[in-house]
Amino acid sequence: MDRMDDFLRLSASTARFTYGAPRAFAFGDEGRLLWFLRSTGPTDPLDSLWVLDTATGTETRVADPRELAPEPGPLPVAERRLRERTRLVAAGIGSYALSGDGLRAVFALYGRLYEVAGGVSREAAGGRSTQSAQSAQFAEPAHSAPPAQPKEVPTAGPVFDPRPNADASRIAYVTDDALYTVPGGRISPDDGARWGVSEFAAAEELGRSRGHWWSPDGQSLVAARVGESALQRRWFTDPAHPELPAEDFAYPEAGGPNADVQLWVIGPGGDGAGEGTRAVRLDWDSETYPYVSDVDWHAGDAGASEILLTVQDRLQRNVVLLRADPATGRTRELSRTTHPQWVDPLLPGTPARLPDGRMLTCADTPGGAARALALDGVLLTGDELQVRRVAGTHGDQLLIEAGRRDPSEQQVFLLDPDTGGLSPLADGPGVHSVQASGGSLLLTSADADGIRRVLRTADGREFTPGDLSQPLPYRVVPVLERVTEHAVPTALVLPRGHVPGTRLPVLLDSYGGPGMQDVSAEPRRWQHRQWWADQGFAVITIDNRGTAYVSPRYTHAMYRGFSDVTLEDQVAALQALGERHADLDLTRVGIRGWSYGGYLSALAVLRRPDVFHAAAAGAAPTDFRHYDTAYTERYLGLPGECPEVYERDCLLPDAAGLSRPLMLVTGLADDNVHPSHTLRLSQALYEAGRPHQLLALPGVTHMTPGGVREKVMALELEFFRRELGAA
Repeated sequence: MDRMDDFLRLSASTARFTYGAPRAFAFGDEGRLLWFLRSTGPTDPLDSLWVLDTATGTETRVADPRELAPEPGPLPVAERRLRERTRLVAAGIGSYALSGDGLRAVFALYGRLYEVAGGVSREAAGGRSTQSAQSAQFAEPAHSAPPAQPKEVPTAGPVFDPRPNADASRIAYVTDDALYTVPGGRISPDDGARWGVSEFAAAEELGRSRGHWWSPDGQSLVAARVGESALQRRWFTDPAHPELPAEDFAYPEAGGPNADVQLWVIGPGGDGAGEGTRAVRLDWDSETYPYVSDVDWHAGDAGASEILLTVQDRLQRNVVLLRADPATGRTRELSRTTHPQWVDPLLPGTPARLPDGRMLTCADTPGGAARALALDGVLLTGDELQVRRVAGTHGDQLLIEAGRRDPSEQQVFLLDPDTGGLSPLADGPGVHSVQASGGSLLLTSADADGIRRVLRTADGREFTPGDLSQPLPYRVVPVLERVTEHAVPTALVLPRGHVPGTRLPVLLDSYGGPGMQDVSAEPRRWQHRQWWADQGFAVITIDNRGTAYVSPRYTHAMYRGFSDVTLEDQVAALQALGERHADLDLTRVGIRGWSYGGYLSALAVLRRPDVFHAAAAGAAPTDFRHYDTAYTERYLGLPGECPEVYERDCLLPDAAGLSRPLMLVTGLADDNVHPSHTLRLSQALYEAGRPHQLLALPGVTHMTPGGVREKVMALELEFFRRELGAA
């Protein structure tokens, strides 16, 4: 029986209202070309590669996966797993990489390698068109030529993560964990390691999803060598298909070994990594700084180049920017960012060296009131601004995303690196973000009325990249309040047409974990919560201490206190909202969540059954001793040094005390929160004689793609209606 209603079916068929929306924007040709991925409409999962030419305003589809692969094949295992790491649900062309001038792109499609040009050159186009953006949006270029057709490039095997050099004369790619170039061949040795890829910890937790980088002259590559022989193996089997072999992968469990990550410069000449190549290992103290979170080449004076790499110690209290000499491999320290608990990783764009040589780093203002920027160690911003991202430069100014008002909002500013002066570029209500190149800006604004994108060219014209996604069904304006002595951000969503005086059961729908913000003006995250409200619930979302973007002091309050801090703030905020809103029936409170939110849900009914009366816990990490190193140790320390922290945050000892209804959900193909987490808790509950529900989903990953989340929501609705007496 299909238990899904019209909203859930629409959500499932549109991938939660994302199919057809443009994504993965990248500028090329000094801002003249804007590349992006987009499918043909709200129910089409296959992304094509597009280019918007700002000389004319024309959008051109330059690569269509249906034409290139009428019969799709399987994804290489490395790409399938990277899509999990980056939470990519779209099919078709998942990603692409541009040549140095941005005129050509390469991409992999079901393991096959393609390259394509982005259109006619600026000279061939006859300069920029003077027609209006409105009339130019779908016009043909005045000096157009037929769009270039993608060319398939022969390779040694199924392709993963192809990258062109500066002029696209060579392409590097990975197949079977070896690094190749075309033209050329294999350039990495057959030494039992994985080459040219990112390890699990980097891709899942450190924001680095790639493992090879071309030099500016296109002759050499920095390549990551990832040794995983010391790591334990995690296994998956599909019980629905016992005839299929099991699958395994290397997993860095808290307290155990990490992957051995080395960086090598591989270039022409000499002997070394492969025939006709020379290999130089970059030399830094990798025992002290095992994590590599960023790598980049920089062209220097007189054609020289250098490598900048960012490394971190295991507990991530020290983040160090190093300069490496590609000829010798020697490194020297350029900057260091420290924190006694951990350096918060939520400030992309730092550390970095500005064109004038000054070092841009992140820093906390005194007392931890704000995330700030510093130049050569001197604070550039103060308590009034929560800096979230450095998006690059625009002219001689820094381009930043930051919050200046409520944590639920984000603005875009130009920041003068000499004076600290701010000039707003997008300062209205909502969440604003930006990309820039060659004087062109792509501004994205999200609020209760939807998501809008505007491309502003250097000469003052504007274009709107087409958005073919499903319009959001609901316009949701949550009631936002800061409560308790900690000013905890909260949001309340009531049923549409709610009649004041009607008491409602409460459903908490929170994540609650570090690195995440739930209470945000971004509109897509409120669609499902409005649906839950319309089923007869008052839906509450709470960003307890430890979550992102309130302040460093607020975030670091979770240090070695997952269970205590999370639950304390959730309970206190819920009770404060109950005092403010008489229609909240706190005698009927349910809680649901996924991943850390699943942990919070199970924690709530196990330890505070006086407050929470039913829980649905999905993909819950029930024992952080079995979660990954980079995430867990950042917040909880090493298990061998503070075992009491891990024991306090483990849910298994609480199993015997379960007295409330609990629904456990896990995907049996989840390589992030392995299903063993849920199964161990279920086993402990069974052995203690505590009844509960277990929903184990064969073939389902952590992302719950293909409508799985909506099917689970329909089952959760039945569960909460039964247990809470909702209408």
